[in-house]
Formats: sequence, C-alpha cells, structure tokens
Amino acid sequence: MSTFLTLLTGIALTLALLALAQRVMGFQAQRPQDYAKLEPRVDIRKHLSGPIRCEGVIYGPMGRVTSRFTADMEGRWDGNRGILAEHFTYDSGTKQDREWRLTIGNGGQLVAEADDLVGAGSGQQEGASVQLRYTIRLPDSAGGHSLQVTDWMYLVDDKTIVNRSQFRKFGIKVAELVATMRRVEA
Repeated sequence: MSTFLTLLTGIALTLALLALAQRVMGFQAQRPQDYAKLEPRVDIRKHLSGPIRCEGVIYGPMGRVTSRFTADMEGRWDGNRGILAEHFTYDSGTKQDREWRLTIGNGGQLVAEADDLVGAGSGQQEGASVQLRYTIRLPDSAGGHSLQVTDWMYLVDDKTIVNRSQFRKFGIKVAELVATMRRVEA
C-alpha cells in the first residue's frame, strides 16, 4: 500500500509543479512591463482607430480549432474615450455584433466596458503591447457561462496587431483565441 501512496503523492506533486510552472513561466505570467522597451509603441487611439479587418481562430480546451471568424471593426476616439464596434462572421454562418467602450487613463491604464462583460475590464498599454483582463458572459446559446479572460495584443508594425486571448473557468483554460487585426486604408 505504501508504494501506491508514494505513486499518488508523486503524481500530485508533479501536477502541482506543472501548475506552478505555468503560472510563473506561461501565458498568465506575462506582465506589461515585459514589453515596456519594445518599439514601435502602441497607442490604441491610433492603432485601434478607423476601419480594421480581423481574422482569427478559436481553440477549444484540447487545443483543436473549434471556430474560425472574420470581423470588420471600426474604432472612433474622442480624446481618451473610444468606441470599437465589431461585426463578426463565424465559419458556422453565425453573425455577432459587439461594442467595446474604452477609456485610457494616466500611464496607459485602460478601462473596458461591453454589454457582455461582468463589470468592467482593466488593462495596460505598455511598449508594443496591450494587456486586458475581464470577465465575459457567454450568450445563452453558448451555455451562458462567465469566463475570465486575459487578452494580449502585440503591435507587429504600424498597421498590424496580433491578439492572443485565453478564456478560463475556475482557473482552467477552456478556450484560446488567436487573431490578426489590420488597419484598412481608406
């Protein structure tokens, strides 16, 4: 029996160490300061302004693509307050409209609101990156769950942003999104 308990203890310890490693070295461990010196510097008033074309995929909990989408976005700013209107078309044919209400504070802090958020999201633009954390409430057709989201946007060049988001329920990753956003010239 002691061999079995030793094996169980070893498995539990290994799982705990893997979870700790993810928190310290993985996606969740990134901080805006990690990107503070990267150029070009992101300013969402500029880089999320005007017409934007987006293409992306959503991965399920097993790492396989579960959905693909395109979106036409339009960003409008009045000083430090902006609206980002999004019009999604998914590979299933489903369409979705969303609207972010964004406010930039001192030092690049962000407050984000949308009708499907639980409370307001908060974040930071720093160097060539933007981090945003929020809780999203899925539509009833998708189960109505509330998921914690960590959103990272990385400025590639003056017209292109790569977005990576992880969605978690009870701390467990249930989905991931990767997308490109490109400003469209008039």
